[in-house]
Amino acid sequence: MGRTLASTGMVVVLAALTAGGMNQKNAMPPATGTEQLGNFPVVEFRRYTINPGEREHFAEYFDTYFPEAFEQLGVIVAGSFFERDKPLGFTWIRGFHSNEERALANAEFYYGPLWREHRATMNSMIADSNNVMLLHSLRADRDLSVLTTVDPVKEPQGASGVVVAQIFSVKPDSEQEFSERAEAEFAGYRAAGAREAGVLVTLEVPNNYPQLPVRSDGPFLVWLGVLPNDQAFETQFGPVAEQAQQKLFATGLLRNATELVVLHPTHRSRLRWITETATRAGQ
Repeated sequence: MGRTLASTGMVVVLAALTAGGMNQKNAMPPATGTEQLGNFPVVEFRRYTINPGEREHFAEYFDTYFPEAFEQLGVIVAGSFFERDKPLGFTWIRGFHSNEERALANAEFYYGPLWREHRATMNSMIADSNNVMLLHSLRADRDLSVLTTVDPVKEPQGASGVVVAQIFSVKPDSEQEFSERAEAEFAGYRAAGAREAGVLVTLEVPNNYPQLPVRSDGPFLVWLGVLPNDQAFETQFGPVAEQAQQKLFATGLLRNATELVVLHPTHRSRLRWITETATRAGQ
């Protein structure tokens, strides 16, 4: 959170659902009630390692104290997750209206009263926070998807579904070419039942809030999508993603193997699977 991170030379693809050319049943649900929040083209993709036995506690504190606090500053906590295959992994996605607002909002938050009150508790649970990517939207129509908050009445069990981040280590200056070559594979993900959530690329600027370092070992390209459950991931999405990884590595545009990160939303994660019933009920 407010501890050490690293610097970004990365591309992340959080593939956004656009109305054209997309199967409607796999479209992201309408962002009812969020339009007034605006767009968040600058994104921090933050992956932490939490101390043993503390991950659920960290998530509970995080969900309780911080989403609305950031929103009051014009920042959005777009999603928060447990990494399925990394027992101590906690990932969250934070969006900003601009890079300038990132510096201002982070300063206001981390020097503000809420963080001062809770930072000792939060920091004591973090083993490492040096895996953070600073990104921006590839294009205006591929912004990070921002869903409505989890409704405590209509979603009493909290957020559901599975979020997948596929991270490609792209060769320098190959981001645009690779993203174009990857579009056919990403279409296959949608056909396999995944809802996409945006396309982001490394923000190649000096870190204007150095108290929170970001990674500089990119570039990377990451695809982010949402599935209804683990079974859908294993039986529908997984085999398609495995074939896509092999095809895309054969392009010669990648530096090394692809990382596939499977994420389970925390109780209040905005980025989650929303059913048609919940959408009709006002989600």
